[in-house]
Amino acid sequence: MPGRTWAGTTLEDRRAQRRAQLIGAGLELLGADGSAAVSVRAVCRRAKLTERYFYESFSDREELVAAVYEHAGERARQVLVDAVLDVAEPRRRAEHAVTAFVELVLEDRRLGRVLLLAPLTDPALTHRGRHLLPAFAALVGEQLSRGDETSRQLVSIGLVGALSNVFIAYLDGTLRVSRERLVEHCVRLVLGADALGS
Repeated sequence: MPGRTWAGTTLEDRRAQRRAQLIGAGLELLGADGSAAVSVRAVCRRAKLTERYFYESFSDREELVAAVYEHAGERARQVLVDAVLDVAEPRRRAEHAVTAFVELVLEDRRLGRVLLLAPLTDPALTHRGRHLLPAFAALVGEQLSRGDETSRQLVSIGLVGALSNVFIAYLDGTLRVSRERLVEHCVRLVLGADALGS
């Protein structure tokens, strides 16, 4: 049943807007300053909302962090899906997917840090990060052209692990290469992995 309206919006609309504000604040804190920076009070201060509104949407800090992670994961998944839409040739598919992901994490490094670094440090994401891995591996597996289903699954899991580690090193500054070199290397990984499936 629709909520009451006020100034052209329903109660549900305003609740959804506050939830989005809190997720945005959580993304900013977790992605820019790391796990230790994320507390209920800090998120509310960043979102300019009271704790009453925090608990309207989330039961605790861990639930918010999980929602931030899911938000980042969905953004990345959609970027990858859009990048390979209507692209049939394997090399071009790999180039499009890798370039799109690199652009995503370079244009908003918070997303890359939330997806790749936060699960290593925040207990709220330790298991959730493992749950997202199969989803990305399945997405990658769909792009592989060789081998049976089991071969593609094995290759895609290994490939996602390899790519994740390359991006982690890039985001934390361990790996210092140009964007072009990063994309070129990752495309070679993807194409080489596809050959493994045969």
